[in-house]
Amino acid sequence: MVRLHPDPFLNELTSMFERTTEHGSVWVTLKHSSDKSKVQRNKMKTAGENIEFKCLIRATDGKKTISTMVITLESTLFFYIA
Repeated sequence: MVRLHPDPFLNELTSMFERTTEHGSVWVTLKHSSDKSKVQRNKMKTAGENIEFKCLIRATDGKKTISTMVITLESTLFFYIA
């Protein structure tokens, strides 16, 4: 899986949709994620640190999988652009 910045992700997602116009599908999934392991989150929680959650967005056409991380506050703007 390739992790891209949001702008290149949108460009690649567009090309995935264009490739599957005649036949095929593109699956897009979203997941609430902190991008940290459970051990790291527990250490941060006990230290009283805030855990910043992000939105993990993944897309696949069955052959290629791409993903990006968007800060939760920016996710609304990201979906307006998409």
